[in-house]
Amino acid sequence: MTAIWLRAAILATMGLASATCAATDFTEAYHRAQRSDPQLREADATRLATREARPQAFSALLPQIQATGGYTHDTSSGVSKFFTSGGLASADVESTTNSKVWALQLRQTVFHWEQFAAVRQASAQLAQAEVDYNAARQSLILRTASAYFSVLESQDTLEAAQAAREAISHQLEQAEKRFEVGLIAITDVEEARAANDQAAATVIAAKRTLATAREKLREVTGDSVETLARPSDEMPLVNPDPVGEDQWVRAALDQNLALSSARIAAEIARDAVSVAEAGHMPSVDLIARTSNTDVTGTTSFIDPTAGALSYPSNTNSRDKQISLQVTVPLFSGGAIASRVRQASYQHRAAHERLERIARATERGTRDAYLGVISEISRVKALHQSVESSKVALTATEAGYEVGTRTAVDVLLARQRLLDAQTNYAKSRYDYLLNVLTLEQQAGTLDDKSVDRVNALLDRTVTVR
Repeated sequence: MTAIWLRAAILATMGLASATCAATDFTEAYHRAQRSDPQLREADATRLATREARPQAFSALLPQIQATGGYTHDTSSGVSKFFTSGGLASADVESTTNSKVWALQLRQTVFHWEQFAAVRQASAQLAQAEVDYNAARQSLILRTASAYFSVLESQDTLEAAQAAREAISHQLEQAEKRFEVGLIAITDVEEARAANDQAAATVIAAKRTLATAREKLREVTGDSVETLARPSDEMPLVNPDPVGEDQWVRAALDQNLALSSARIAAEIARDAVSVAEAGHMPSVDLIARTSNTDVTGTTSFIDPTAGALSYPSNTNSRDKQISLQVTVPLFSGGAIASRVRQASYQHRAAHERLERIARATERGTRDAYLGVISEISRVKALHQSVESSKVALTATEAGYEVGTRTAVDVLLARQRLLDAQTNYAKSRYDYLLNVLTLEQQAGTLDDKSVDRVNALLDRTVTVR
């Protein structure tokens, strides 16, 4: 699967390539897209954000240190009643207290199953983020190729439409001159004029399509283009290597990035079940705590007969504790059982999604493989169709000159040539897109794939 199955095409193209002007080729367009495409930058930011899940999960297994402190000023007053030798007496009581408290606590996880499972789950999430980012890069290659070849296809269509319009305009001029000298009927002139109007409308539509295609390419690359590299008519067409769709399917089932991401998602969903089930399991923590309390105050008794009596107080205490705390969940109102069921259903959904993507990957790989094979035959057939249409048009024009063919016959022959040229141009770009799509399905699409396709583009066209 690692064989460079376009190597023969590249070598053949190098022998056919001529010097090209400085143009935006496919590789340069892709590099511009890498720098400016918002979708790829979004995927990169998502990947970087997901990377933080692992240190966050791992942090729960490390010591947790917490410091607290406080200061309290308390003033109270009241009346105190008491018995004396003279009977029941009372005195006003005022109390002022200042308390300073600080504490330092260390908690170390000994056993929390959900924390261990969360670390494993975070590692899987990180792996999935990397796979998704690489899948986004592959998607960017295809989006760039689609936009790039769409511009070339639109340019080819415009050139063919302009050439057809020029030829039809020339035919209209000839028809008008022949009608003036009485060689043809007015109907031939009207047919040529109608065809000329239709050709003008076709050119306008082709220009509009080209403008739209250029904007779509600018949306991906961030820049407008003036010149592009495109393939020549001698572009070699090479069958996939290895030959046989089953080998490509096996490679896709092993390496396809969307399928790999779905596999990891199923593992994450399985770990989520373990995290939910941990709610039924006991947890063990080691706790070390030290604290200090400093209390100062004054209590005053104001007796109307004996006068005021004050009693100051000062208390300082320090406490140190080391404990092993075991927490056993008994009943949570059914919430834990509900979360376990929810995670189990989500795991089932992830498994079914994996199966769906596996089937879609196999179908897409077979379709891309057959697309490459069929497009090779189609390009060859359409190339021959263009040549045949040119010969047919020449013969029809010659028949028109001697009076054995009508103007309508010439117009129909020219329309068939335009259709053949348009279809031929599209088929070559479809071939290249199918090549890239097949490699994406197999999980091997990368920058080297871009360079291999770019080596097949050995002509320069000005886009306008």
